[in-house]
Amino acid sequence: AQKSYIAPVKLGDVMRADCVARVLQSRSSLFVRGDVVSGMIGWRKYAVVQAHRLERVEVPPRFASRPSIALGVLGGTGLTAYFGLLSVGAPTADDTVVVSAAAGATGSVAVQIAKHVLRCRRVVGVAGGSEKCRFVREKLGADDCIDYRQGAIGVRAQLKQACPEGVNVYFDNVGGDVLTEVIKQLSVGARVVLCGAISSYNRKSNSSAPVLENYLTFLVNRAALRGFIVFDFRDQFPQARRDLSLWLQQGRVRPEETIVRGGLGRAPHALVELLRGKNVGKMVLELDDSHPDVVRGHQSPDKHHSASIDTIRPHL
Repeated sequence: AQKSYIAPVKLGDVMRADCVARVLQSRSSLFVRGDVVSGMIGWRKYAVVQAHRLERVEVPPRFASRPSIALGVLGGTGLTAYFGLLSVGAPTADDTVVVSAAAGATGSVAVQIAKHVLRCRRVVGVAGGSEKCRFVREKLGADDCIDYRQGAIGVRAQLKQACPEGVNVYFDNVGGDVLTEVIKQLSVGARVVLCGAISSYNRKSNSSAPVLENYLTFLVNRAALRGFIVFDFRDQFPQARRDLSLWLQQGRVRPEETIVRGGLGRAPHALVELLRGKNVGKMVLELDDSHPDVVRGHQSPDKHHSASIDTIRPHL
């Protein structure tokens, strides 16, 4: 079996998921009935969880009615964007930054940090289709967005046009052909941040795994390629959340979400849609099954009925 940083979910186990939940009963002094908390609770409506595995949900005042932000910008995906960009990629104001899966949960935060917080010279997203590319430019503020559905030749041409001086930092969420083409455009001293490889997650065997091409480019350009796991930075989570909360409050980062309604029975559908790239921002499942089975875009509803698709909102 291929090595992974986290054990796979076993057959018959509860599907792993970060969740936002409301406490119904507590024997711990840390929480009381009614508290809103987050943690790795799984796909279920009710759960008994040890208190030390939970965190109290704290969101900026302007987003007090949107606790699902604790799963997105202030959760694992936002933290991944934060550390991958600031600690691993370390772009400067003079750099050109490219982010793949730029309309997704992690990529959308990375784009906004690069553009509105670090104010990098040029920020370019990569996304699938004209609608998502328009979203990355108009809603997230990227200088340009490359449509990977144009194929390798199309991506190559778009990259040359969008990054005329080359790529200084590439935040990679997809791997595959997009990674291959970006490597060809690296500048001297470039940094490639390996965050994910969603293009290969559904491959049927290791024999179909992508091969890193043009690796000598790293030698010629004295470039660096580094993978990372967000848990490596666990001791820095509190400061990262304070920074992200401030940027949310200031409006420099927007919490983008796609809402799937219809309750827990919609979770498998939502997961498949996520892997098909149907989401914009964080994919969030609304556990309240009294609503119709629909997918909503971009902004979360006001009440506390939402959670994310690697996240659902059970009651504790």
